[in-house]
Amino acid sequence: METVTEPRSRRRMSGSERREQLIQISRTLFAEKGFDGTSIEEIAATAQVSKPVVYEHFGGKEGVYAVVVDREMQKLLGMITAALSASHSLIKLERAALALLRYIEESSEGFRILVRDSHAASGTGTFASLISEIASQVEDVLADEFAARGYDPKLAPMYAQMLVGMVALTGQWWLDVRKPGREEVAAHLVNLAWNGLTGLNPNPAITATSRDHTPPAVKPPQPRTASEKELRELEKAREKELKEAEKVRQKELKEAEKARVRELKERERLLKEAEKAREREEKIRQREARLAERAARLEQVDHPE
Repeated sequence: METVTEPRSRRRMSGSERREQLIQISRTLFAEKGFDGTSIEEIAATAQVSKPVVYEHFGGKEGVYAVVVDREMQKLLGMITAALSASHSLIKLERAALALLRYIEESSEGFRILVRDSHAASGTGTFASLISEIASQVEDVLADEFAARGYDPKLAPMYAQMLVGMVALTGQWWLDVRKPGREEVAAHLVNLAWNGLTGLNPNPAITATSRDHTPPAVKPPQPRTASEKELRELEKAREKELKEAEKVRQKELKEAEKARVRELKERERLLKEAEKAREREEKIRQREARLAERAARLEQVDHPE
């Protein structure tokens, strides 16, 4: 019997293919709606799978979010690190600025995810921590420059934060405006940073006028002490929220279990149908073999040698 090949569009995805599909779908949704605005249901519906499939691969929305953020972190950090491998400091600065703007241009969704208010699910994978990692590399570059120019190398970490922060904030602004072009923006960034560093004052200080104009400290308002009644009401509200959250969690677990049971039953049904189909094919094959054998015997009777 001829075997019919299943169309490619209906081919069942492997585990790794399904995981990659879920990551890409989640990346788009997180960039558009943020972590809190995206639900497991929406991720599953867009991928045309059940929610348990998402739970199976990532354990929940927090898991897939952490994977998406980590990927973007590593991609951007790798591009910046490669740019800082140049020999001359000016070239390092130019290439680092261009690398960030190229990442924004080519991975706008990823950059939107990184610069959003970080969710606890991202762990250490926040934009602030990314900036700190890049600043630590720039710090080494500045320390050498400071030492060569007679400045205090101990100030390099602070200046690294200033420099990287300036570039990062410019990138956030350029994410939406996209004008002027990437190279022109990078050129202006380097112009400000490099020419400013060239004429750096080794002992900067605030002018006396600004120092004398410092407004007096304002005494902060004293917090009002909550009454016992208010504390009891807050405690009740907190307990109610915890109970509601537990109900929602239990409901999701039950739905996931029901979906898992349905999938198992469906798999068993398909296996039984396949087994019955194989049995029918075997019976047909045996019948055809008997008919062929009978035909051969009749042929011998009709035409004896």
